[in-house]
Amino acid sequence: MKIINSIEEKLHMKEFKYLIVIAMFFVAVLLISNVASSKIVSFGPLDLDAGTVLFPLSYIFGDVLTEVYGYRRVRKIIWTGFAMNILMAIVFMIVAKLPGADFWPNQEAYDLILGWTPRIVAASVIAYFFGEFSNSYLLAKIKIRMNGKKLWVRTISSTIVGEFFDTLIFITIAFWGVVPNEVMIGLIVSNYIFKVGVEVAFTPITYAVVGFLKKKEGVDVYDRGTNFNPFLID
Repeated sequence: MKIINSIEEKLHMKEFKYLIVIAMFFVAVLLISNVASSKIVSFGPLDLDAGTVLFPLSYIFGDVLTEVYGYRRVRKIIWTGFAMNILMAIVFMIVAKLPGADFWPNQEAYDLILGWTPRIVAASVIAYFFGEFSNSYLLAKIKIRMNGKKLWVRTISSTIVGEFFDTLIFITIAFWGVVPNEVMIGLIVSNYIFKVGVEVAFTPITYAVVGFLKKKEGVDVYDRGTNFNPFLID
């Protein structure tokens, strides 16, 4: 039988009822958004990759996870999403190279939507890494600095920074030289405004979910003493 010697160790070993469920939604939103991003859509004056319609929810889930369970646990979840994203891309690319059946006429359509190029995969995973970790890190740090007050300040502030890195990196790597520069800049601005706007609009829901989880799980983690190295998985 393992002897638990500290509150920190108790918290680390504690089993949470909702953590896995939220983590699964987080990863699912990430993967679905990446597939949907193959289509460009218009929302009034905004031109967006279609994944943007859903993708902001990944930052909301990330905010909730960090706020309630702490950066240490979220770091593992972010890396899980990172690995699943790469796995999905590899599978799609391998399937694209497999010979289609003689009676199946949709190879061109598959290649267009799911036949991801290494460039798109690189854009996705690099943007995800910088965006998600900067979002989680900043939220955890602001929470400590403000002693847990004004949740809206840290959720919106961290999203402003995280989505900036994510949007700028993804669209620049994915579309540089593929579309005219003015179109690429328009996509960056439109995507960024939409993503941050969703975070702001969902703030009341974020408050409700965070309050519910803190009460039901009996936890409210402050990352004092946490090693914020994104490559440290423990």
